[in-house]
Amino acid sequence: MRVKEHYDNHLGDFYSWMAGDFNAKQKEQTQFFETHAVKPTSTQIAIDLGAGHGIQAVALAKAGFKVKAIDFNQQLLRELTRNGKGLSIDVIEGDIRQVSNYAEVSPELIICWGDTLTHLETEEEVRQLLQDCAAVLIPDGKLILSFRDYSNALTGDNRFIPVKSDETKILTCFLDYSADYVRVTDLLHEKTEKGWEQRVSSYNKIRISSRQIVEILQQCGLTITFNEIMNRLLTIIAKK
Repeated sequence: MRVKEHYDNHLGDFYSWMAGDFNAKQKEQTQFFETHAVKPTSTQIAIDLGAGHGIQAVALAKAGFKVKAIDFNQQLLRELTRNGKGLSIDVIEGDIRQVSNYAEVSPELIICWGDTLTHLETEEEVRQLLQDCAAVLIPDGKLILSFRDYSNALTGDNRFIPVKSDETKILTCFLDYSADYVRVTDLLHEKTEKGWEQRVSSYNKIRISSRQIVEILQQCGLTITFNEIMNRLLTIIAKK
Protein backbone atom coordinates (compact mmCIF):
# COMPACT_ATOMS: atom_id res chain seq x y z
CA MET A 1 0.00 0.00 0.00
CA ARG A 2 1.32 3.42 -0.90
CA VAL A 3 1.87 5.96 1.87
CA LYS A 4 -1.09 8.14 0.87
CA GLU A 5 -3.46 5.18 0.86
CA HIS A 6 -2.17 4.14 4.29
CA TYR A 7 -2.90 7.60 5.70
CA ASP A 8 -6.23 7.99 3.90
CA ASN A 9 -7.57 4.58 4.88
CA HIS A 10 -5.92 3.95 8.25
CA LEU A 11 -3.40 6.20 9.97
CA GLY A 12 -5.20 9.48 9.32
CA ASP A 13 -8.08 8.29 11.51
CA PHE A 14 -5.94 8.17 14.65
CA TYR A 15 -2.81 10.17 13.80
CA SER A 16 -3.73 13.06 16.10
CA TRP A 17 -4.39 10.69 19.00
CA MET A 18 -1.04 9.01 18.34
CA ALA A 19 0.79 12.36 18.23
CA GLY A 20 -0.44 13.40 21.67
CA ASP A 21 -1.76 16.63 23.15
CA PHE A 22 -1.64 19.25 20.40
CA ASN A 23 -1.00 22.28 22.60
CA ALA A 24 1.81 20.58 24.49
CA LYS A 25 3.47 19.40 21.26
CA GLN A 26 3.09 22.81 19.67
CA LYS A 27 4.76 24.44 22.68
CA GLU A 28 7.64 21.95 22.44
CA GLN A 29 8.03 22.89 18.79
CA THR A 30 7.97 26.58 19.64
CA GLN A 31 10.73 26.01 22.20
CA PHE A 32 12.85 24.26 19.58
CA PHE A 33 12.43 27.15 17.16
CA GLU A 34 13.27 29.71 19.85
CA THR A 35 16.35 27.75 20.96
CA HIS A 36 17.69 27.63 17.41
CA ALA A 37 16.75 31.20 16.44
CA VAL A 38 14.22 30.06 13.84
CA LYS A 39 12.34 33.29 13.21
CA PRO A 40 11.40 35.50 10.27
CA THR A 41 14.19 37.76 9.04
CA SER A 42 13.31 38.60 5.43
CA THR A 43 10.44 37.29 3.29
CA GLN A 44 8.67 35.73 6.32
CA ILE A 45 7.59 32.80 4.12
CA ALA A 46 7.91 29.27 5.52
CA ILE A 47 6.96 26.05 3.76
CA ASP A 48 5.91 23.08 5.91
CA LEU A 49 6.25 19.84 3.93
CA GLY A 50 4.07 17.05 5.30
CA ALA A 51 2.31 19.44 7.66
CA GLY A 52 -0.07 16.88 9.16
CA HIS A 53 -2.50 18.44 11.63
CA GLY A 54 -0.33 21.49 12.13
CA ILE A 55 2.02 21.21 15.10
CA GLN A 56 4.91 22.81 13.22
CA ALA A 57 2.78 25.12 11.07
CA VAL A 58 1.02 26.63 14.09
CA ALA A 59 4.33 27.13 15.93
CA LEU A 60 5.84 28.81 12.87
CA ALA A 61 2.82 31.06 12.37
CA LYS A 62 2.91 32.10 16.02
CA ALA A 63 6.60 32.94 15.52
CA GLY A 64 5.61 35.37 12.78
CA PHE A 65 5.97 33.30 9.61
CA LYS A 66 3.46 33.19 6.78
CA VAL A 67 3.18 29.43 6.36
CA LYS A 68 2.46 27.32 3.29
CA ALA A 69 1.36 24.04 4.92
CA ILE A 70 1.37 21.13 2.46
CA ASP A 71 0.03 17.62 3.03
CA PHE A 72 -1.76 14.92 1.04
CA ASN A 73 -4.28 13.79 3.65
CA GLN A 74 -7.58 15.67 3.68
CA GLN A 75 -8.54 14.65 7.21
CA LEU A 76 -5.31 15.99 8.69
CA LEU A 77 -5.61 19.17 6.65
CA ARG A 78 -9.11 19.74 8.03
CA GLU A 79 -7.68 19.37 11.53
CA LEU A 80 -4.86 21.75 10.61
CA THR A 81 -7.41 24.32 9.43
CA ARG A 82 -9.14 24.15 12.81
CA ASN A 83 -5.87 24.19 14.78
CA GLY A 84 -4.54 27.15 12.80
CA LYS A 85 -7.69 29.26 12.78
CA GLY A 86 -6.85 32.96 12.81
CA LEU A 87 -3.18 32.38 11.96
CA SER A 88 -1.32 33.08 8.74
CA ILE A 89 -1.39 29.53 7.41
CA ASP A 90 -2.21 28.65 3.82
CA VAL A 91 -3.48 25.05 3.94
CA ILE A 92 -2.59 23.21 0.73
CA GLU A 93 -3.51 19.69 -0.35
CA GLY A 94 -0.56 18.61 -2.44
CA ASP A 95 2.55 16.52 -3.03
CA ILE A 96 5.68 17.59 -1.15
CA ARG A 97 7.78 16.45 -4.11
CA GLN A 98 6.47 19.47 -6.02
CA VAL A 99 8.14 21.99 -3.71
CA SER A 100 9.79 23.64 -6.72
CA ASN A 101 6.35 25.00 -7.64
CA TYR A 102 6.67 27.39 -4.69
CA ALA A 103 9.90 29.05 -5.78
CA GLU A 104 8.08 32.26 -6.64
CA VAL A 105 7.07 32.85 -2.99
CA SER A 106 10.78 33.06 -2.02
CA PRO A 107 10.72 30.99 1.19
CA GLU A 108 13.32 31.76 3.84
CA LEU A 109 12.48 28.51 5.66
CA ILE A 110 11.49 25.02 4.59
CA ILE A 111 10.71 22.37 7.18
CA CYS A 112 10.09 18.65 6.67
CA TRP A 113 9.41 17.20 10.11
CA GLY A 114 8.30 13.97 11.74
CA ASP A 115 9.76 11.28 9.45
CA THR A 116 7.99 12.61 6.36
CA LEU A 117 11.25 12.38 4.40
CA THR A 118 11.32 8.57 4.59
CA HIS A 119 7.86 8.42 2.99
CA LEU A 120 9.46 9.06 -0.38
CA GLU A 121 9.87 6.00 -2.58
CA THR A 122 13.55 6.07 -3.53
CA GLU A 123 16.84 7.65 -2.54
CA GLU A 124 16.73 9.55 -5.82
CA GLU A 125 13.38 11.10 -4.82
CA VAL A 126 14.92 12.17 -1.51
CA ARG A 127 17.90 13.66 -3.35
CA GLN A 128 15.65 15.51 -5.79
CA LEU A 129 13.47 16.93 -3.01
CA LEU A 130 16.48 18.22 -1.10
CA GLN A 131 17.97 19.69 -4.27
CA ASP A 132 14.67 21.43 -5.00
CA CYS A 133 14.46 22.77 -1.44
CA ALA A 134 17.97 24.17 -1.70
CA ALA A 135 17.14 25.76 -5.05
CA VAL A 136 13.97 27.55 -3.92
CA LEU A 137 15.34 28.82 -0.60
CA ILE A 138 16.54 32.40 -0.63
CA PRO A 139 20.19 33.11 0.31
CA ASP A 140 20.74 32.50 4.05
CA GLY A 141 17.49 30.50 4.11
CA LYS A 142 17.18 27.44 6.32
CA LEU A 143 16.09 23.85 5.71
CA ILE A 144 15.05 21.85 8.79
CA LEU A 145 14.61 18.07 8.62
CA SER A 146 13.67 15.42 11.13
CA PHE A 147 13.50 11.73 10.27
CA ARG A 148 14.28 8.24 11.48
CA ASP A 149 17.44 6.48 10.39
CA TYR A 150 16.36 2.95 9.43
CA SER A 151 19.77 1.98 8.04
CA ASN A 152 20.47 -0.30 11.01
CA ALA A 153 17.84 -3.03 11.06
CA LEU A 154 16.15 -4.07 14.27
CA THR A 155 15.96 -7.83 14.79
CA GLY A 156 13.78 -10.33 16.62
CA ASP A 157 11.33 -9.01 19.18
CA ASN A 158 12.80 -5.51 18.89
CA ARG A 159 10.86 -5.13 15.64
CA PHE A 160 7.62 -4.92 17.66
CA ILE A 161 7.24 -1.38 18.98
CA PRO A 162 4.49 -0.34 21.41
CA VAL A 163 3.53 3.16 20.25
CA LYS A 164 0.64 4.28 22.44
CA SER A 165 -2.29 2.93 24.42
CA ASP A 166 -5.21 4.10 26.52
CA GLU A 167 -8.55 2.70 27.67
CA THR A 168 -9.94 2.44 24.13
CA LYS A 169 -6.95 2.08 21.77
CA ILE A 170 -3.70 0.13 21.58
CA LEU A 171 -1.29 0.94 18.77
CA THR A 172 1.65 -1.34 17.99
CA CYS A 173 4.09 -0.95 15.12
CA PHE A 174 5.92 -3.85 13.46
CA LEU A 175 9.01 -3.35 11.28
CA ASP A 176 10.06 -5.76 8.54
CA TYR A 177 13.36 -4.91 6.79
CA SER A 178 14.44 -5.45 3.20
CA ALA A 179 17.51 -4.11 1.41
CA ASP A 180 16.15 -0.63 0.61
CA TYR A 181 12.98 -0.35 2.66
CA VAL A 182 11.41 -1.07 6.00
CA ARG A 183 7.81 -2.24 5.80
CA VAL A 184 5.90 -0.56 8.61
CA THR A 185 2.73 -2.25 9.86
CA ASP A 186 0.47 -0.18 12.12
CA LEU A 187 -1.63 -2.55 14.20
CA LEU A 188 -4.50 -0.82 15.99
CA HIS A 189 -6.77 -2.51 18.52
CA GLU A 190 -9.80 -0.35 19.24
CA LYS A 191 -12.53 -0.95 21.80
CA THR A 192 -16.03 -0.71 20.33
CA GLU A 193 -19.53 -1.61 21.45
CA LYS A 194 -18.89 -5.07 20.02
CA GLY A 195 -15.62 -5.48 21.91
CA TRP A 196 -12.04 -5.09 20.76
CA GLU A 197 -11.56 -4.83 17.00
CA GLN A 198 -8.30 -5.06 15.07
CA ARG A 199 -7.30 -2.81 12.16
CA VAL A 200 -4.08 -3.42 10.23
CA SER A 201 -2.34 -1.55 7.42
CA SER A 202 1.23 -1.48 6.10
CA TYR A 203 3.40 0.78 4.00
CA ASN A 204 7.06 1.17 3.08
CA LYS A 205 9.59 3.68 4.37
CA ILE A 206 12.93 4.19 2.70
CA ARG A 207 16.11 3.17 4.53
CA ILE A 208 18.37 6.18 4.28
CA SER A 209 21.02 7.17 6.78
CA SER A 210 21.84 10.51 8.33
CA ARG A 211 25.25 10.31 6.64
CA GLN A 212 23.58 10.08 3.23
CA ILE A 213 21.31 13.03 4.00
CA VAL A 214 24.21 15.18 5.19
CA GLU A 215 26.20 14.33 2.06
CA ILE A 216 23.28 15.31 -0.18
CA LEU A 217 22.76 18.59 1.67
CA GLN A 218 26.45 19.45 1.42
CA GLN A 219 26.43 18.62 -2.29
CA CYS A 220 23.55 21.11 -2.60
CA GLY A 221 25.79 23.78 -1.14
CA LEU A 222 24.09 23.88 2.25
CA THR A 223 25.95 24.20 5.54
CA ILE A 224 24.94 21.93 8.42
CA THR A 225 24.52 23.98 11.60
CA PHE A 226 22.75 21.38 13.76
CA ASN A 227 22.71 17.58 13.58
CA GLU A 228 21.48 15.70 16.64
CA ILE A 229 18.98 13.06 17.73
CA MET A 230 15.88 14.52 19.35
CA ASN A 231 13.00 12.36 20.55
CA ARG A 232 14.47 9.43 18.58
CA LEU A 233 14.44 11.49 15.37
CA LEU A 234 17.54 12.76 13.63
CA THR A 235 17.15 16.53 13.42
CA ILE A 236 19.16 18.61 10.98
CA ILE A 237 19.29 22.35 10.36
CA ALA A 238 21.03 23.38 7.15
CA LYS A 239 21.66 26.93 5.91
CA LYS A 240 21.99 28.10 2.33
